Amino acid sequence: MNDDVRTIDREELRRKLERHDDFKLVMSLSDWDFQRKRIPGSIHFETPEAMLGSLGKNDEIVVYCSNPPCRKSIVSYHLLEDHGFTNVRRYAGGVSDWEEAGLPLEGSWVDGK
Repeated sequence: MNDDVRTIDREELRRKLERHDDFKLVMSLSDWDFQRKRIPGSIHFETPEAMLGSLGKNDEIVVYCSNPPCRKSIVSYHLLEDHGFTNVRRYAGGVSDWEEAGLPLEGSWVDGK
């Protein structure tokens, strides 16, 4: 699989979230991971089919997972691209980069539940 993906950095993603830009932030990890710790505003899909059926081909989409070596967001990126989605980028830093920068997270591990 080709790792050549369009990316977005932490600062650009932070600005997009602060401005409430119209885009889809997709966490590519498991539901367990999503429930415990995620970037605010994230969405999650149980299956690849659900993701493909719920997103629009022209939606601006940012996929992410846990950290740069994590390949799940790369898999999601290529799946979307292969199905004709035209505006997809990967936030390679993922949850770990976001958290290390002291930016807000949500989920049961963050909320102390």
